[in-house]
Amino acid sequence: MTVADDSAPSLWAATAAPPPEAPRLEGETRVDVAVIGGGYTGLSAALHLAEAGAKVAVLEAREPGWGASGRNGGQVIPGLKYDPDELAVRMGPVAGERLAVAAGGSADLVFDLVHRHAIECEAERSGWIHACHSPVALRRAERRAAQWQRRGVAIRGLDRKGIAELLGTSEYVGGVLDPRGGKLQPLSYARGLARAAIALGARLHARSPARSLTRTGRDWRVATDAGALLAAKVILATNAYTDDLWPGLKRSVFPLQSLQIATAPLGENVRRSILPKGHVVSDTRRLLLYFRQDGRGRLIVGGRGTAGERILGRHVAYVERAMRRLFPQVAGAPSEFVWAGHVAVTIDQLPHLHDLAPGVVAALGYNGRGVAMATLLGKLAAERALKGAAADTPFPVTALRPVPLHALRLPFMAAVMQYYRLRDTLDVRFG
Repeated sequence: MTVADDSAPSLWAATAAPPPEAPRLEGETRVDVAVIGGGYTGLSAALHLAEAGAKVAVLEAREPGWGASGRNGGQVIPGLKYDPDELAVRMGPVAGERLAVAAGGSADLVFDLVHRHAIECEAERSGWIHACHSPVALRRAERRAAQWQRRGVAIRGLDRKGIAELLGTSEYVGGVLDPRGGKLQPLSYARGLARAAIALGARLHARSPARSLTRTGRDWRVATDAGALLAAKVILATNAYTDDLWPGLKRSVFPLQSLQIATAPLGENVRRSILPKGHVVSDTRRLLLYFRQDGRGRLIVGGRGTAGERILGRHVAYVERAMRRLFPQVAGAPSEFVWAGHVAVTIDQLPHLHDLAPGVVAALGYNGRGVAMATLLGKLAAERALKGAAADTPFPVTALRPVPLHALRLPFMAAVMQYYRLRDTLDVRFG
């Protein structure tokens, strides 16, 4: 059964702060930096560029935060998929440590921006729990916790009893609590970044998709349906919604749907039995589940959807079953919203920062951790645009490498997800 496409109305759209004024681009305008994409990456880049005094304009095909930036779970999770010691092995001790520190501080950046710019987005630094679905996953999480503890982070382990008390479910064998994490209203955050950038002089143009990007003398010309930007520097910040504007960029990531459901506001007794301390949670399944409450007492549970554009009924049913298995106390609560957005998955599970050509920077591929990572990469892309190779960039700036046989991504990703689902089941059943 097909429910809808991934533009279905979300809880966040129904409860977000009003959008800022973002008129359609008309006519030709010269700026220092043109930013293509009005999600977290582009808005963070625009804000940091405007703070530095640059003349910047953002082109957004729909509305600011329309894509996954306004449709994610609103979980602010620091760090990358790799443990800090793994990064040191992959990149060398100095580069790996710099990357770990930068990624580990990404949540700090988010909450600092919220505070400095008075962004009203229900931000709460309540902590993130990584919940372990199997003993093997718990041992990995404990190793990761020990590595962060050596770096001064007050992350702590949770046994089966401790995690059950904090989550309100006995599903997990243990986990770790990272105090750097937290939550926010993701669309309100995107709109707040946009409003802050505009207040500092940035221009934001909605309903202005970039149709072409061409070199014109020493400038780049970004053409839209009704106008154009001339700029010395360009930042491509379209993530999972990347099209063919730049050859090969779309084929460097796999867009994958992240699906969420939200209950109606829960009764007070039920509400207090689930995540009583306000934590956000994602688990260690290969096809992970993640969950939190919003400020009105709705339970929000998310999981992987399809690799295509549609919201499929069987995926909604899977998340529904998972929610009611985890929290039998919500058995009678109706689901009020079902929605999805696309995350960009990379082959190496790392965000990608590219110098595509002189003056053209791209940042994308956050692998489901986009609130913090996209905010950070937007800042780094802004620094790269301003300073070029002289920028002190802790993330590796890599060559663009389109994935071979990318056209076969839909059947490939469907097969991978079936395999992961089987592995997750075997992990739980056989440890």
